Amino acid sequence: MKRLEFLKKGLFGIGGVIGINTLISSGKQQPDPTNTPCNTTPTETRGPFPNKTPLDYVRENIIGNRVGIPLQIALEVLDSKNNCTPISGVAIDIWHCDNHGKYSEYGNHRLQPEDLTAEHFLRGRQITDAMGRANFISIFPGFYPDRAPHIHVEIKDQHENSLLITQIAFPDTLCEEVYQTQHYDGTNFLHNLSDGIFKDSLDLNMTETITGNVNEGYSMKKKLII
Repeated sequence: MKRLEFLKKGLFGIGGVIGINTLISSGKQQPDPTNTPCNTTPTETRGPFPNKTPLDYVRENIIGNRVGIPLQIALEVLDSKNNCTPISGVAIDIWHCDNHGKYSEYGNHRLQPEDLTAEHFLRGRQITDAMGRANFISIFPGFYPDRAPHIHVEIKDQHENSLLITQIAFPDTLCEEVYQTQHYDGTNFLHNLSDGIFKDSLDLNMTETITGNVNEGYSMKKKLII
């Protein structure tokens, strides 16, 4: 499916989201390196707010009732033991916080006193296609104390065995721009090199490309190598 068609189906009619029209390939871009070595993606903590019932969240559009700058997430799963060939038929589970740093399904936590246990926003699952790819439509994640902005990812096989748990980072300069816009909480966030998760493996955690702008949204790509 062409990207424009994909986005029209996923974003059209969602109220309250900034820049609904399309995500475009204009604006700032982090270059996509060529001849990338087949280095495995770092394993990271699942975190305090993981998906509870991932099988219930098979969907491309994970925005729910949240607001923020649109973000198309394109992921690709590759096999490091087979020259980085695509892996089809595996599940990709993702979850991240909303524009104010809050997670659905949790509450009464030191990082999130607010009770959102009845909400299920910004959580989703997709199955990789023949090229090892899966897409999600979301919003740019916010941040919460002691963490740099990030997205959680877990890859599971057909028997629900976990193959990889990791996190995706975003460029600090891009986050600064996003967090000055409506609905976000300013630029007082933890930068990547001060983050205990990312500081030792940032190059491999960082999204490979992210294009677009704060007015129309962003599109990111990331290879997940297991």
